[in-house]
Amino acid sequence: MEFFRIKQDIPFMRHALVLNAISVITFLAAVAFLFINGLALSIEFTGGTIMEVSYRQTAPVEDVRSALQGMGYADPQVQKFGSSRDLLIRLPLANEKSQDEVRRVFEAIKGLGPADGGVAELRRVEFVGPQVGSELAINGLTALAFVVVGIMAYLAMRFEWKFAVAAIVANLHDVVIILGFFAAFQWEFSLSVLAAILAVLGYSVNESVVVADRIRENFRRMRKASVSEVIDHAITSTMSRTIITHGTTETMVLAMLLFGGPVLHYFAMALTIGIVFGIYSSVFVMAPITMWLGIRREDLVKPAANQAFVD
Repeated sequence: MEFFRIKQDIPFMRHALVLNAISVITFLAAVAFLFINGLALSIEFTGGTIMEVSYRQTAPVEDVRSALQGMGYADPQVQKFGSSRDLLIRLPLANEKSQDEVRRVFEAIKGLGPADGGVAELRRVEFVGPQVGSELAINGLTALAFVVVGIMAYLAMRFEWKFAVAAIVANLHDVVIILGFFAAFQWEFSLSVLAAILAVLGYSVNESVVVADRIRENFRRMRKASVSEVIDHAITSTMSRTIITHGTTETMVLAMLLFGGPVLHYFAMALTIGIVFGIYSSVFVMAPITMWLGIRREDLVKPAANQAFVD
């Protein structure tokens, strides 16, 4: 389905060097933030205590945060959860046992807020030990590695190894930029964010497959065209599809970002950044790298098996 059709091909490859220079600068900036600031890992990775507390009236977020800081917690994470009366509190690891820590914290915050608000209710407590957090981090990196290897194998078998290399460079470009945003603004990096990154990898490779498939089709049809002209036509002819697909997806993700609350906020933020840069990398990173690696018509269009040869 197409909402519109562009009659004249847009010369994307003519500006490939400039566009990739922008990508390199953005990539290096993301790497710099990762080295300088690092990721603000959630308790799921570092270990700690998660408490869900419900108040009878609007939860006093700032009072709770100040009380926890007065108890010696340098950076307590306090946010509304589900409704204005519920709080989600994340505390780093403490030397004392988790049960004693929860009891001490709850006693300090249960009476905060309006005088007629009554005593808060402790709804849920979860404790993540440092060993569990370390295992989650290792498993997450392992999952990321398997996704990368799987994508490369799939593209190499379906198309050609040059597409596989170009697509992986483009996809890792997206991942590093997402991580760079989280490092630069010190947004919390949790398991849900890691899940969003894995989703972005799959989503981005889908766009790369569409462009690569159109390039292969154009090599069959446009026998007198140059490689850059073939790629330009492939990208231009898929633009309507790209705008429809990514536009509707981005609308849904933005709805989660704006109205999904704190639980979905960073998950939706990672998806929002990933989808935007996924479109960019599939067009302005993957396609030029494929061209620079020397993709040819012969790589994708094989001669017929029964073609006769005359000596």
